[in-house]
Amino acid sequence: MTARVLMYTTAVCPYCIRAKRLLSERGVTAIEEVRVDLDPERRDEMMQKTKRRTVPQIFIGETHVGGCDDLYALDAAGELKALLAGAI
Repeated sequence: MTARVLMYTTAVCPYCIRAKRLLSERGVTAIEEVRVDLDPERRDEMMQKTKRRTVPQIFIGETHVGGCDDLYALDAAGELKALLAGAI
């Protein structure tokens, strides 16, 4: 089973697209996507939870992964699959 993935995004963000592509390649079939460009209150929520203003902001389970570069670094370190499996 894959852990729940929540991603704060905007419509035209190339980093969001890249992050979604990597997650898909790692077996994620569902991403709960929160479009902060359509809902400013959700952007405020994102900033409070992450202390960051940029998208994407990615959560896997309860873990805040960070942005696209952070996701790729996690994958390169060999830790993404375990986090997605709920093992971390």
